[in-house]
Parts: sequence; C-alpha cells; structure tokens
Amino acid sequence: MSTFPYLGFGLGLRPSHYLSILEKQYPIDWFEIITEDYLVGGGNPLYFLDKIREKYPLVMHGVSLSIGGIDPLDMDYLQQLKSLADRIHPAWVSDHLCWTSAHGINLHDLMPLPYTEEALAHVTHRILQVQDFLGRQIVLENASSYVTYKHSTISEWDFLNALNERTGCLFLLDINNIYVSAYNHRFDAMDYLNGIRGEAIQQFHLAGHLNLGTHIVDTHDQPIIADVWELYAEAVKRFHPISTMIERDENIPPIEALVEELNQARKIANTVLSQKISDSQKVAAR
Repeated sequence: MSTFPYLGFGLGLRPSHYLSILEKQYPIDWFEIITEDYLVGGGNPLYFLDKIREKYPLVMHGVSLSIGGIDPLDMDYLQQLKSLADRIHPAWVSDHLCWTSAHGINLHDLMPLPYTEEALAHVTHRILQVQDFLGRQIVLENASSYVTYKHSTISEWDFLNALNERTGCLFLLDINNIYVSAYNHRFDAMDYLNGIRGEAIQQFHLAGHLNLGTHIVDTHDQPIIADVWELYAEAVKRFHPISTMIERDENIPPIEALVEELNQARKIANTVLSQKISDSQKVAAR
C-alpha cells in the first residue's frame, strides 16, 4: 500500500514554461520533472528548479534506470539520482518498466520486456536493489510497445501485479500507453484496467500520440484524443483518486494550453467521482 500523498493534477515541468510558472499563478497542483535534466552541477536548470520547488510539490521521473536491463545497475547514476532526491525532496521517484541499455550502450529508447517468469525474477531482484539503495519505494511506468515476444507467458498487468506483490513497488499507469499498446497488439484496454491491482497505482499519465493507421507511435507531441479521455474516465471510475499529470515533450504549446487540458482531466475526474458517491448513497439508502 502506498504511503505517498495524493497530489491532485499536475504538468510536466518544461524549460519553456519556467518564467511563466514563476510569474503567474495557475491551477496546477504539482510538477513532474525529467530527472536527467537536473543531474548537473549547477546553472539555470537547478536555479529554476529550486525556485519552482518553493511554490509547488515535485515528482522525479527518470528515463535511464534500465530496470529490466542485463547490464549491472549504474551505481553512479543511482547516486546522482539519490543526491537530487535529497536536494528537492520529491513526493516520489519514478522511471519506466523497460530496458534502455545493453553492453554499456545507452539506446536512448524505452525497450519492452518479455513477460516471463525469468524476467519477473530478474526485475524483482533489481527493483529490490534500487529501493534498498535509495531507501524508498520506487514507482514504475508501463511503457508503450510496438513488438511482442514469442516467449511471453504472462499478461502485462499480471506481470505488474506480481512485481508489486514481491517488491512493494508502485506503478505510474500511463493511460495513453495502455491505449497505444492495446491498439498495436489488438487487446482490449479494459482488460488491462480490470486486471491491474488498484492499490498498486500511484500516478496517472495522460498524453497524445500519432496514429499511422497500422500502428500508433507514442510521440507526446499532440493533444489528448477523445478515446484516451474516455479510457481515463474508466480508470478513475475503477480506482481511488490518483494523482494525474499531463505530458508534452515536443511541439510544446504555451502553458495556458496545457492548463486547459489539465482542467479537462480535473473535470472528468470530479464528474466520475461525484457519480460514484451518488451511486453509493443510493445503494446505502435502499
């Protein structure tokens, strides 16, 4: 069970928005930072990070942990990550359930795992090592995928459930990634939501993508589409209130445009939760 706080509705912190965030007040509850952007000795990134931290809670989100890789864990990277966490005191620290390097070469991509008992044991061991070193639970994001492995014997959601049971780690459930993977691999996204343990979910991501007809690419450079909003509503309906954040990594618009999307997420969540409360009261009154 998570001991982390519920933060509400946040955005990914991007350099083009630094000044706007410090000069104006927006209906944003928190920010998620890309960890690697701030693993530096000083300069503008840390200056603005410290200033923004005075106004908003922060969460760290990395792309270099390679928790599923076969190379030894990068202890220099983990020490840098730990030092940054000690500096800014994030509400939690997350990365991706994937592998990103092989034979010492960083692939700069989020490569999918085979869902097998062997992979489950391997990733379990590495999560426990990381959590022991950092002295905290970690949160892992489901990555979008474009290939499957012939040797996979476990569904992705059962793989996540088993990791939670064995390590206590939690999950950043990316709603867009579920949609993308379901489209690419022809499974029902609702099976994913119905299959994963609600108590293992710490955070939601929402983002846009590029639909090429035969497949979808997770680009984070477009507005969120209606089908993903609908899937988000279903996720809110099934789980307790979950901290929700919108990602935009390319074609980044003025912050006001992202605040509009964030307000839409807030509206959907409030509507769904209000309906759940109303339905519960009706049942109790019978």
